[in-house]
Amino acid sequence: MGREGVEGPVVTPDGRYLVVRGRLWRRSDPSLPEERRAGLVAELMAARRAEGAGLRARDDAAVCAARERVQAAKEALGERGPVWWSDGAPDLTRHLVRTTPYADWFAALGGAGEPGAPA
Repeated sequence: MGREGVEGPVVTPDGRYLVVRGRLWRRSDPSLPEERRAGLVAELMAARRAEGAGLRARDDAAVCAARERVQAAKEALGERGPVWWSDGAPDLTRHLVRTTPYADWFAALGGAGEPGAPA
């Protein structure tokens, strides 16, 4: 994985994380069936739209409910909550990639995914 001529976020070699602006973000569980994943992504996007609508309307209850939906969808996708891998590796979500075991791999990419770096 990695850049390999593909636009978008850099993916760690083990496929567990995306690198966005120098931080690791856990990817969805690859063992999810495609139909289930697609449904969860649709729910996630709907929940984010509902959150935005609640914010614009200054409706705290709607925002809270929408954020709970976002959290539930992210957990079901495997992006939050318990990790989806079973080798005992810790969750490094939100860590700066340069402070993790991925630092050397990332440095070899020449800073792809860092703020201001070419894509």
